[in-house]
Amino acid sequence: MARKRETKTQRLLTEAELELMAILWKLGEGSVNDVISELPEGRKLAYTSVSTILRILEQKNVLDSRKEGRGHIYYPILSKETYEATSLHHLVTNVFEGTPSTLVRRLLETEDLSQDDLKSIRVLLNKKLK
Repeated sequence: MARKRETKTQRLLTEAELELMAILWKLGEGSVNDVISELPEGRKLAYTSVSTILRILEQKNVLDSRKEGRGHIYYPILSKETYEATSLHHLVTNVFEGTPSTLVRRLLETEDLSQDDLKSIRVLLNKKLK
C-alpha cells in the first residue's frame, strides 16, 4: 500500500531533480529504468544516479513509491501545477521584487512570442479584468 505524505515545497528543485520530475509528470509513474529511457538523447545518467535523485525527491515529499518486484515504481505526489505556482511565486518575490508586472514586461520584451501566445495572454488578461 502506498504511503500517504503531505507535500512540501519550501525549496525549489535542483536542475537534475526538476529534469526527472518533468519525466515523471509526463509518465505519471515509472521505474528508474523508465525514467532513464525518457532522458533526452545524449543525456547520460547512471542508474545509481537516477535512483539516488529519485530517493532524494521521495525524502523531500515530492515523490512516493511502491515496491514492485525487485524495484520501485515512483510517482509524483506534488503536481506540476503546484510546483509551477510555487516556482513563479519564488521568481516574482525574489527576482522581480514582488512586482508581477515587471515579470510580465520582461517576458514580453525578451521572449519571441507567437501571435497565438499573445492572443492567449490577451484572453487571460481580459478574463482577469472582468
